[in-house]
Parts: sequence; C-alpha cells; structure tokens
Amino acid sequence: MAPRSWKLTDVAHRVQLDQLDVRPDDVGGSTRGYSVSKLTLRGGRSGGVDLVRINNGRLRFDVLPTRGMSLWKAWLGDQEFGWKSPVRGPIHPAYVPVAESSGLGWLDGFDELLVRCGLESNGAPEFDEHGRVRFPLHGRIGNLPAHDVQLDVDGATGEITLRGVVDECRFHFLKLRLTSTIKTRVGEPTIEIHDTIENLSASPAEAQLLYHVNFGVPLLDAGAQVVAPVKAVVPRNTRAAEGIANWNSYAAEQPGFEEQVYFAELHADDAGQTRVLLKNSHSTQGVSLLYDRRQLPCFTAWKNTTAVDDGYVTGLEPGTNFPNPRTFEGEQGRVVRLAPRQQREFRLTLDFHGEPGQVADAEQTVARLQAGRESKLFSAPQKGWCADA
Repeated sequence: MAPRSWKLTDVAHRVQLDQLDVRPDDVGGSTRGYSVSKLTLRGGRSGGVDLVRINNGRLRFDVLPTRGMSLWKAWLGDQEFGWKSPVRGPIHPAYVPVAESSGLGWLDGFDELLVRCGLESNGAPEFDEHGRVRFPLHGRIGNLPAHDVQLDVDGATGEITLRGVVDECRFHFLKLRLTSTIKTRVGEPTIEIHDTIENLSASPAEAQLLYHVNFGVPLLDAGAQVVAPVKAVVPRNTRAAEGIANWNSYAAEQPGFEEQVYFAELHADDAGQTRVLLKNSHSTQGVSLLYDRRQLPCFTAWKNTTAVDDGYVTGLEPGTNFPNPRTFEGEQGRVVRLAPRQQREFRLTLDFHGEPGQVADAEQTVARLQAGRESKLFSAPQKGWCADA
C-alpha cells in the first residue's frame, strides 16, 4: 500500500489548506493510534500562523511551516518539552522586525523548542561602518514561511513525514533554499530532521546553519546537566569564564541572571556520530540530540537561568559554526561553501527520554564516546574561537 499524501501549501499552484485532520481510517493499513492535524491560528500576533500537530501515539509535536519549519513544542505523554518564553507565540513573522536598527528584532518571535538560525548568517548581530545592520541576530530563515509543504503518511510502516521548502533569496545577493524533512514513526519517542541547503544561483555561495534547540521547565531545573563527549570547551566571554567550572550544570532561577555561552568541540564515533544529553536533576527525564559532527562540527551551550517569568531556558546548539558575528566566522573558515546548484545535507535527531532507564542508557552512550579521550576546559576566551578574544 502506497503512502497517502496531502499538499498543505503549494504557492506555485495556489494551494493552501487551512485545516486538515488525518486519522488511520483516512490512510489505510494496519498501523493505528496516530493522528495529524493542520490548522491556521487566528488572533493576536499568532494570526495567520500555520501549525501542524503530529501525534504518533507516544510523542506529540507541533511544526510551524510559517516560521521556517520550526518545532514549537513537544509532549511525551503529559510531559511538555520546550520553554516558557515571555514572548507568547507562535508569532507570525510579519510581527518580527528582523532588520530593526538594534539587530535584535529576531527576539520578538523567539519561543520555539527548535528554531533554525541562518542561512546567510546565524550568529550575533553585525553592523557596517555607518552603524547599519549588516547581519541581524541569528539570520532570517526562522522567520520565512515555507512555500511548499507536503504531508505523507504510510499506514503500513507507521512513518509520518512532513516536508517543507523555504527560500532565503534577495535579488543581486544570495539565493538559498532550505528543504526540511521532519519524520517520526508511530510509537517512537523520536523526531528525525533531514535538512538540505541548496544554492539556487549560477554563482558560488556561502551559508551557515545552527539548530537552536531550547528547553526550560520542567525538564530544566536546579541540578539539571548537559552530558556530552567533550574534547574542548571555551567560554565566549569573561562573563561565561566566571562559570566555566560548572558550564554543563544549571542552578535554580535567578532574576536578572546574565546569560553565559560556551563553545565546544565534541568527540564522535568512527562514523562521525555524536550525542548530547540534557537530563533533569534526578535523571528521570531527558532529551538527546544525535547528529553527525562532520556536518555540524561546532556545538554551543547557552545558559539563561533567569526567572521563569523572564525565560528560564538553555539552548543546545549544533551548528556549522559558532554564533559569533558573520565576518569573524568567515575569517575562520567556518562557513558552508556551495558551488552553483550544489546541495549540502544535515541531519539531527531528537530522542525524548521519559524514564530513568532511558536517561541512563543515553548517558552510557555518551560515556562510551568519551572513554579514554581528552577533555579540556579553557578558563578564558580563545583566539580563533571567540570574536572578542
């Protein structure tokens, strides 16, 4: 039996489904217990946002085609994964002033579990000699809508796939396309992301990509830890250097906390695969990020343990580079170079752990990657790693 397919958006052919509900009887096959629904949000700054909720019978999660195919939130049973941003989203990109003069307009829409940063740039804002924004914070791709979105459901295998195409193009400048395939299977606590960046131009291009994966309460609590196979960790600035000894552990909420950011190089297995685990203080719940270090060689940990009302959150961020200003990262060679019409692939899996045994298994996997290998913590920002070193 062939998978059933639904075209949710196809701008080229003027197709737009505002609402869709898919159940096993709509698909056929022996797999049961799942559902997919699509709706267009109304009201406030969420008005016009397309949201696709995928429920595989064990894991539920929301995808936002309007916001660059971001993941908004996920639920494993009754446990919510994501964070409580003071930005009450999801926010339509029309209300996010990405190019405002501060370079920080991106923050007006920031409340997702996973948002991509890129594609022209993905780091701190950068300004030209006249003080005008050259590269805004975290780039534009997370605030661009997909123009082609398709849902595929295989009733035989239980595989649910959502594919979206997002273009980041400017006349006379870069012409890049993100094709994101988000996949899950009935009964499994995982989300697989397969992204392709394509240079649509007849001229060479450069790109950057960073997965800003964010967690707050209840998973993030006092005593929560990042468990990673660390080769080296470098504090981004002097503020981060103050906490280098505890870079991978979290304190209780502290109103007014000033963020700390750490850049890391991780170990991987012979196939290039690595894993980062975030677990709560009692090691009863967690999430693992699994990815290919050859595709995403840089890892960033962002700690923002301010008051919950102000956004108590951490970001685990695999990327092609560190989120420094674009010019600095280009000088270090941390860009993706694309020949005309060339494509590059990136894969990231989120594995949700709802039981202590699953957390322990993930931690043991990280321990095997680390076993017998060097791990170095630098006490100060390092040249070549940090723009201000």
